[in-house]
Amino acid sequence: MNTINEYLSLKEFEAVIFNNDKIAISELVLKRVNESFDFLKEFSGNKIIYGVNTGFGPMAQYRIKDEDRIQLQYNLIRSHASGTGKPLSPVFVKSAILARLNTLSLGNSGVHPSLVKLMVELINKDITPLIFEHGGVGASGDLVQLAHLALVLIGEGEVFYKGERRATKEVFEIEKLVPIQVEIREGLALMNGTSVMTGIGVVNVHHANKLLDWSLKFSCAINEIVQTYDDHFSAELNNTKRHKGQQEVASRMRQNLADSSLIRKREDHLYSGENTEDIFKEKVQEYYSLRCVPQILGPILETIDNVASILEDEFNSANDNPIIDVKNKHVYHGGNFHGDYISLEMDKLKIVITKLTMLAERQLNYLLNSKINEILPPFVNLGTLGFNFGMQGVQFTATSTTAESQMLSNPMYVHSIPNNNDNQDIVSMGTNAAVITAKVIENAFEVLAIELITIVQAIDYLEQNDKISSVTRKIYDDVRKIIPKFKEDQVMYPFVQKVKDYLINN
Repeated sequence: MNTINEYLSLKEFEAVIFNNDKIAISELVLKRVNESFDFLKEFSGNKIIYGVNTGFGPMAQYRIKDEDRIQLQYNLIRSHASGTGKPLSPVFVKSAILARLNTLSLGNSGVHPSLVKLMVELINKDITPLIFEHGGVGASGDLVQLAHLALVLIGEGEVFYKGERRATKEVFEIEKLVPIQVEIREGLALMNGTSVMTGIGVVNVHHANKLLDWSLKFSCAINEIVQTYDDHFSAELNNTKRHKGQQEVASRMRQNLADSSLIRKREDHLYSGENTEDIFKEKVQEYYSLRCVPQILGPILETIDNVASILEDEFNSANDNPIIDVKNKHVYHGGNFHGDYISLEMDKLKIVITKLTMLAERQLNYLLNSKINEILPPFVNLGTLGFNFGMQGVQFTATSTTAESQMLSNPMYVHSIPNNNDNQDIVSMGTNAAVITAKVIENAFEVLAIELITIVQAIDYLEQNDKISSVTRKIYDDVRKIIPKFKEDQVMYPFVQKVKDYLINN
């Protein structure tokens, strides 16, 4: 059980999303939320406060009559529940709800405690509001996507429940849940924030870390297959550069390869003084995709860590407007809903994951091209050359998928389009950035799955399974439970999907 209290760590956040930990709200938070609500109710009595007694956006110049203030919130929710495209996956939606819940729990939004209590129920009972991919420009928050969350919280719209798409009203009746009643500004408070882009971002970082770990392990395995020298991942070489990411990647490579009997030392061969030939049979240096792994994965590691830090700051921040300040007895108007921090970080993340995918594609090509590796048959074909095809077919998939990610890596951060009668004249497009990053991440898993099948086939061809490191051997054994060694041609897509699922779930 995780309790929403003073600060929610990324580790605690991920435990709720990926381990299905239940959550609760501390008495401190309920007290804080209630004080914020009571203060706003009293403070707003004779003052003009945006979204409480005014219209929204460019319509803020219009006063709303006291008797219409509650209906105003319902109008906002219903009118903006206008998303299109594919429904967001349940893990994205759950993450978005938790991000919104945490920011509302800070006591800067003036919402009624019943709102945060019902959001807890949605998470704990695995009720997934129907939220679509398309709709957010990421400036006045994720208005459209969060409107779909708000719609469910007032008892309307649709949800996914036990694998079925059903009316919210039906599911609430089954679970004996009562919709919220808008009190002051619950509609605007729910919608005015960065929680969807942030929620998707947390899931993206979780998977990006997995991809980094797999890429590092596969890079080690290929270095074993071709029996490279160990100096390119040595501490002595990598510590001459001051980048922590590079040093960390090199250190992990040394750990992974510590018990391998295939990695060689340069002093035993090229430094032995016995090389007298004019053209060296032994490779003096490997191709960059094998030799420069610390330099390539290092900045990727550092970028993922930085993105994670920004996300943790964001879901622990008040990203609403206006901000209710109980301590100073004031309400401040501004733009904390603007998603530039997340948009920029998502663009950075998709760029580095595309680079990781490109590394995998080049390593795959190295294994498949017998002219450059000089130890494996073309396409790691364990059958009859010319008659069988080995991994030839799946290379096309890896290449085309990598190319798609390269195109998708163009930044959303600089693609602002003014809208909302030019009230939102510069926007973040953060939710689009997060969704596209998720696609790039999925592509990476597909390419790495193809690379891994090829690695395992290569190990079998070279009969190295008793010489590889224990880390590589564990991966080898796991994959061989999914796809047996093959010489004859077979339909590959089911195996690629199963290996992809293995990479995602382990």
